Amino acid sequence: PASSPAPPIPMPVYRDEGFADKFRRKTRENPLVPLGCLCTLGVLTYGLISFQRGNTRHSQLMMRARVVAQGFTVAALLGGMVATALKARS
Repeated sequence: PASSPAPPIPMPVYRDEGFADKFRRKTRENPLVPLGCLCTLGVLTYGLISFQRGNTRHSQLMMRARVVAQGFTVAALLGGMVATALKARS
């Protein structure tokens, strides 16, 4: 006979979970994403302050660092998604 379709992967159900509870749970599941977001925000803020003070060279450097920090955040997000998917399969 033909191969049968794979059984559906059961998804966890979180009931009555507020914003703070969900944020803590997601941070515990993948702590690199909030870290990357904070890093991006810090570099962006420092770059904007440098721009406002007229230090264009330093401002450009910070904007490049912001792109790197954003890339790290996206990579952490994708890595967390892959890890979660692999954990659900096993």
